[in-house]
Amino acid sequence: MIGNMSGTKACVMFAAVTVFGVLGAASATANDRPDRDRERGGVVPCSLVGVNPVHHPEIFGNAAAAQSYGFVQGPDHTWRVRPDCRR
Repeated sequence: MIGNMSGTKACVMFAAVTVFGVLGAASATANDRPDRDRERGGVVPCSLVGVNPVHHPEIFGNAAAAQSYGFVQGPDHTWRVRPDCRR
């Protein structure tokens, strides 16, 4: 019975190490990719497609930064792309 118990513990330990190893590798790979901002909903100049301004206070909380991306806020507080914006 003791032999069976240590085999079970070894199997559980192997599974745990494998799971944590895969999760750690996936996390490291995602952080090293230069396109990770696009996957998180990065902001592209002259386009508000898929952008939630609440998630980008560094841009939409600063009028000058927003204008540098081609965005203006209307009187109704809705963000729009400037008509003359070019990528």
